[in-house]
Amino acid sequence: MASPATMLVLCLRTTTMSAVKIVVAESIADAGLELLAAYAQVDLATEADHEELTRRLREADALVVRSATQVDARMIGASPKLRVIGRAGIGVDNIDLEAATRAGVLVVNAPQANTVSAAEHTMALLLAQARNIAQADAALRNGSWDRKRFRGVEVHGKTLGIIGLGNIGTLVAKRAAAFGMRLIGYDPYVLPARASRVGVELCADLAGLCAEADFITVHLPRTRETEGLIGADLFALMQDGVRIVNTSRGGIVDEEALADAVRSGKVAGAALDVYSSEPLRDSPLFELPQVVLTPHLGASTREAQDRAATDVAEAVVAALNGELVLSAVNVDLGQDISDEVRRFLAVAEHLGKVFVALAGGLPRVLTIRAEGRLGEYAIRPLRLGVLKGVLAGSSDAPVSYVNAPAMAADRGVSVEEESSDEARGYQSVFRVSGVVAGRTISVAGTVGRGPLIAGILGFALELPLANHLLIIRNEDIPGMIGRVGTLLGELDINIADMVLGRSQDHPGIALMALSVDRSMSDAELDGLRAMEGVGEAVEVELDLH
Repeated sequence: MASPATMLVLCLRTTTMSAVKIVVAESIADAGLELLAAYAQVDLATEADHEELTRRLREADALVVRSATQVDARMIGASPKLRVIGRAGIGVDNIDLEAATRAGVLVVNAPQANTVSAAEHTMALLLAQARNIAQADAALRNGSWDRKRFRGVEVHGKTLGIIGLGNIGTLVAKRAAAFGMRLIGYDPYVLPARASRVGVELCADLAGLCAEADFITVHLPRTRETEGLIGADLFALMQDGVRIVNTSRGGIVDEEALADAVRSGKVAGAALDVYSSEPLRDSPLFELPQVVLTPHLGASTREAQDRAATDVAEAVVAALNGELVLSAVNVDLGQDISDEVRRFLAVAEHLGKVFVALAGGLPRVLTIRAEGRLGEYAIRPLRLGVLKGVLAGSSDAPVSYVNAPAMAADRGVSVEEESSDEARGYQSVFRVSGVVAGRTISVAGTVGRGPLIAGILGFALELPLANHLLIIRNEDIPGMIGRVGTLLGELDINIADMVLGRSQDHPGIALMALSVDRSMSDAELDGLRAMEGVGEAVEVELDLH
C-alpha cells in the first residue's frame, strides 16, 4: 500500500494547476515528498527506465535522484526546462556535472544529511575489524567457541590517520578522540589552526601520514585526482600491521592492491563500505577474513534518510525560487561561507538589478566592495549574486548562478573585489560600481531589519527594497516632492515609501527614491521624465519573495 505522502503526491499530480513540475526518479522519505508536493506538481517516476525518465523530463523544471539514476548529458540536453537536479545524499558521481553546468542547470545535494550516520558507521567498522566482531559472530553461529583465534587490538593510544577533514572526517576525529586515539590528518584545503581545534595534527603529505598511522580512515570525494589514490605505492609506505577503513566513495582504495597488502600481512585488517563497482558481486576481498565488508550502509539510518529527503527538497525549492543554494555542487562558492555573507546574498543580487537599470548597459569592469564586518570575509557568493542580478536585468536569456560567470565573460564583463574594515554609519555595507558610457554608476546596500538600499549614485539615503522602485534625480528646488506626488496620484499609483538624498559632490541636485505599489507604463514614465526639474527617472523591478 502506498504511503500517505505518496498518495498525496499522486493526488496532486492529477489535480494541481502548478506550472512547475518536479520529477522524482527514486524513492525518498515521505517528509521530502510532502515538501515538494506543497510547492509544485510532483511526477513520481521511480519505476521508469532511462528512456521513459528522459521522456518525462521534457517538461520538467527539476529532477530529484539518489545514487542509482545515471543523469547523463543526453538526458540533460533533452530537458529544455530543467533548472535544478537534486541529489538526496552527498555523492554526485551519477550526475554529469559538466553537462549540467553547460546547460545552466544547478546541481544541489544534501551534504549534511548523512554526516553523523557516516561518522558513526566509520567508527563501527573501525572497531569491528580491530576486534574481529563479524568473524567471531559468524564462527559462534557455526558452533565454534574460539576466543584465542579472534584476539584483537585496542584503539586506545593508537594513531589514527584521517585523510580528508571535511564534515565527516571532522566528526570521526571527535569520536576517535573520545576513544583516546592520537589524531593526525592530511587535507591540503584545511589550515593547521582549524585542524587543531578538533585535536588533529596536520601532516605535510600523505607519505608522512602513512608512516605514522596505526589506523587510516578515508573521507574524500571521488575525483580524477583521488581515484585509486590508496594503492600499492601508498601501502608500501605504511607501517606493517596498519588497518584501513573507507566509508567515503568507492574507487579511492584500490581493492586489488588492498587484497595483496592483506595477504602479505602489510595490512592487518580492513573495513570497506564502498566499492569501485556497486553492487559488489565478486571481489578478491571476499576470501579474506581480515576484511569487514558492508553494502554501502553509511547513510542507511532512518534519521539520515529523512534529512537527505527534506534537505534536498528544500534546496530544490529554493533553487526554483531563484535563490543561491549554498549546497550547490557546480557553483564555486569558495570555502566556509560566513553568516555575515549569507545575510547579504539577496542584497547583492538586487543591487545588481538596480545598477544595470541605472546604467542602461554593462560595464567592462564591475567593482564590488565589502565594508565593515562584511569586509572580513571572502565574498565570492556575493560576486555571483551581483552578476546574476546585472545579467538578468540586461538579458532576455535565462540567468542562473551556474551560468552567470560564463555569460559575464562572454559579454566582456570582469569583476574586481575590494574590502575595508570600516563602514561609515553601518556594521556592514556592500557596494557595486562601474563605468558605463563614460558615467560612473554606484549603488550600496546593507541589512537592517531587512535588506536596504544605503546609497545611489553617491547620494546617501536608506530605502527598504521593494518590488517596484522609482529613482528620480532632480533639481534641488522647492515643490519637486509635491509635483512628483501629484503626478503619481493622478496615475493612481500609491507611494509606499519615499526617501530623499543630497550629495556634496552634486550641488543643486537631489535624489528621490520611492517604492510604489505597481509598475509604470512606458508612457507614464515618459510623462514623469518630461516634468520640469526632473533630470532622470528610472524604474527598477525586483522580484522579492
